[in-house]
Amino acid sequence: MKEISVSRRADATPHAAALIEGLRDIGYSLETAISDIIDNSITASARRIQIITETYSDEPHIAIVDDGEGMTEDELVAAMRPGSQNPLATRDEPDLGRFGLGLKSASFSQCRRLTVVSRKAGQTSAAIWDLDDVAGRNEWAVQLPDETSGIPAVDHLGTTGTLVLWQKLDRLTGGYSHDAAKRAEVINQRIAETERHLRLVFHRFMEEAKPLRILLNGRVLRPLDPFARKNPATIADPEERLALIHGDVEIQSFTLPHHKQMSKTDWEDIAGPEGHLKSQGFYLYRGKRLIIFGTWFRLCRQSELTKLSRVRIDIPNSMDADWKIDVKKSSAQLPPIVRDRLKKVIERIQAGSKRTYNKRGQKLVNHERLPMWHRIQADGQIRYRPNVEHPAFADFAENLPSDLRRGFFNCIALVGASLPIETLHADMAGTAEEIVPDRVDEDTLAQAVQATLSVLMGARKDIKEIMSLMKDVDPFRSAWEDTQRIIAALIETREES
Repeated sequence: MKEISVSRRADATPHAAALIEGLRDIGYSLETAISDIIDNSITASARRIQIITETYSDEPHIAIVDDGEGMTEDELVAAMRPGSQNPLATRDEPDLGRFGLGLKSASFSQCRRLTVVSRKAGQTSAAIWDLDDVAGRNEWAVQLPDETSGIPAVDHLGTTGTLVLWQKLDRLTGGYSHDAAKRAEVINQRIAETERHLRLVFHRFMEEAKPLRILLNGRVLRPLDPFARKNPATIADPEERLALIHGDVEIQSFTLPHHKQMSKTDWEDIAGPEGHLKSQGFYLYRGKRLIIFGTWFRLCRQSELTKLSRVRIDIPNSMDADWKIDVKKSSAQLPPIVRDRLKKVIERIQAGSKRTYNKRGQKLVNHERLPMWHRIQADGQIRYRPNVEHPAFADFAENLPSDLRRGFFNCIALVGASLPIETLHADMAGTAEEIVPDRVDEDTLAQAVQATLSVLMGARKDIKEIMSLMKDVDPFRSAWEDTQRIIAALIETREES
């Protein structure tokens, strides 16, 4: 490119008041803002991080205190400078920073007054950004208080470490700045929502042999593994490694257990507030820190059959530019070479989840198991039709007068033709695990058990095989304890007679 002759220059230093207000609107939420502060603590080798909230006072605040290496006054002032590090500079492997903006932009997104107190080598230093002060002076200048004893939560600092204090929480009041009770309710709700995010984003640090401990108002947070690796029913594929110019990309796919193989608490915990349908897909980690989760990066659509598929992708911080990691560390783009690799493996990634559901579904409509419904696939369509040969139907029809049998089977056919397909589809697309069979009363269950048992015993099947066949189909499966009791009573009666 041809050089252009330049003889004059003009000062284009940004106005402090305007630019620092602009830093507030990069797009942080409370959970991503607190996560950014915790990143700094982890980079400073902290092993214990406390989040302390005071929401009921006239001046509510949030404090994050760590036991990391701390900073000298010069280091603290440098850390308070917006853009304190070049994103192109090489970072140490455990460094979770990106642009040198996180501490400031994350904090300003939630509050108008940021105080940082740090302790290192026996010296305590403090610095304050107050946006109202900046607006009045229009200067890039932090306040350096001489005394720190009156700063909230400073007594939680140990011999080394750093306190990040947010005051003037104008972005968290929900508009209730003059209603203390309502304001506290809004802030506490936001903090509760943040808890799960922290358990998920930092779960790998919290699972280490010498784990990172994150405490919320004195309560230790439990790690939330999105892959349920401790559940023996989880399927983990072999790890793949893709060697690139700026580092290696590690890829490993997991198929979560069917919800019947997990406790309801664990199933809901791992799903999160949006459910499993929205939680499937890729989980991108940068230096063990979760950045993005619950997306297929537009390589495929989210679906009910694939909602058990989750894929771990690990990248080092040396690949930030390749992945276009943003300031908040909550957005990224797939490099073309990685996209091509994931396209090749995505069908295999999803196949495990499909097998889990299809295998169970096939078992429930297997004709050898005397199902109440038949699955009929023909001409590109799938129909479900009541099995009129089921012992419960056949036995009842046999005892009807011949002139009533036709009407009985017509009623059964009407039930099948009136299956609420649209409603079922909507429910399955949302919360399939909440759809359960209707309960039947004792008399209805006993009639079905007796008819089925009679047919199977007439086919010379032993009781062990009969129990196995009946256990996998409803209504017996849903009321198995009662079914076993009725079977035992019927067999005892047969033996006595």
